[in-house]
Amino acid sequence: MQWETVIGLEIHAQLATQSKIFSGAPTAYGAEPNTQACAIDLGLPGVLPVLNQEAVRMAVKLGLAIGAEVAPYSVFARKNYFYPDLPKGYQISQYDLPVVARGQLTIEVDGEEKVIGITRAHLEEDAGKSLHEDFHGATGIDLNRAGTPLLEIVSEPDLRSAREAVAYMKKLHALVRYLEICDGNMQEGSFRCDANVSVRPLGQAAFGTRAEIKNLNSFRFVERAINHEIERQIELLESGGQVVQETRLYDANKDETRSMRSKEEANDYRYFPDPDLLPLVIDPAFIETVRSQLPELPDQKRDRFKTRYGLSAYDAGVLTATRELADYYEAVVRAAAADPKLCANWVMGELSAALNKAGLEIDQSPVEAERLAGLIQRIADETISGKIAKQVFEALWESGESADAVIDRQGLRQITDTRAIEAIIDAIIAANPGQVEQYRAGKDKLFGFFVGQAMKATEGKANPAQLNELLKQKL
Repeated sequence: MQWETVIGLEIHAQLATQSKIFSGAPTAYGAEPNTQACAIDLGLPGVLPVLNQEAVRMAVKLGLAIGAEVAPYSVFARKNYFYPDLPKGYQISQYDLPVVARGQLTIEVDGEEKVIGITRAHLEEDAGKSLHEDFHGATGIDLNRAGTPLLEIVSEPDLRSAREAVAYMKKLHALVRYLEICDGNMQEGSFRCDANVSVRPLGQAAFGTRAEIKNLNSFRFVERAINHEIERQIELLESGGQVVQETRLYDANKDETRSMRSKEEANDYRYFPDPDLLPLVIDPAFIETVRSQLPELPDQKRDRFKTRYGLSAYDAGVLTATRELADYYEAVVRAAAADPKLCANWVMGELSAALNKAGLEIDQSPVEAERLAGLIQRIADETISGKIAKQVFEALWESGESADAVIDRQGLRQITDTRAIEAIIDAIIAANPGQVEQYRAGKDKLFGFFVGQAMKATEGKANPAQLNELLKQKL
């Protein structure tokens, strides 16, 4: 039997506010446990939550960026459940009236575009964190994260493979970073995902029973967890079993999902409007103010890069993957005043490789855009060859020098004097009569031998185009 996979993602983006969603407590990562939780976060008697306007502004920003409807009227609800890291006994969230609804994102997989619907994006508070290490069999509770503002972004069940799920997640990850509403740090839990996965016979309209895989915090784990869950469900159904609706956890070490608890329904949480919070009413003027402040979005920037700089769809996609990388590339193009494709090759090639090897992000690059532009200028005006440029780049990476300073200090300027190159070629021809005879007899591959000898004699400084032309004439 052929099976079709149905996937929907619930992505939690931690909003980059300085304080929590209903209190003035800070949200900075890495503080000592339980030092950033105030009376409101702890749910002490008599306290009242006050909504953080900046969190609302960020939610509206996302809604506009995905072409969604921003609700003029939405309501906060209490989602009731009892965990040790939730001191109030309920989480403040939104249920039937979310702040953002009915948006979409376009993804690309294997060169084909697909529109993925976004059901809703609602504001809510995060819970605390249970710690199981170093407590001698007991569990510790850190409530620093309690009350941190989250935007839960829920897709339609439009995804049909793990690769599509990862493409959608990466697209949304780039978007929230472009909008500067979330730092996207998956290691710190700022951007994490729950995946709802089911399978059904190909052609069947009704959905199969889904399992939810919780708290996936890397693109690689999302793909592996979904693929494992698809295999598990198909194997179970083909052996005569039934899929149970449940919540599962992904074990990266064993590359498998395992049952955590039965899947709760909405009525299990006993949602009801929070009596301590007024409905959220958003004025149209507020929405238009936010709209006017939207940055150039990833798809818009990618299309502009293709048009303005003549880049391929692939190059434009790579260079606009993050706002920081796109800004760096444009700074290089402006400063170098050189071929945009040459600039793209160096940013995506030598620079990106060095950053990956050092484990650095583009905004941590030891080579600033202006210094890389200086190097590219010297390639463009043929002061140095592409091969020598790599040597210069290594020096730029290790020092604060300019490309010109490195070239002058190491004597790397390209030899472009025709008479000097001819003299070197004449000496090589005279020293290798046998190879000359073989080349003239039709052994064309020997041309590379002569190029190599000339480059060796000039320490790689001969202009390659001139050298090749003069060699052909002499031979």
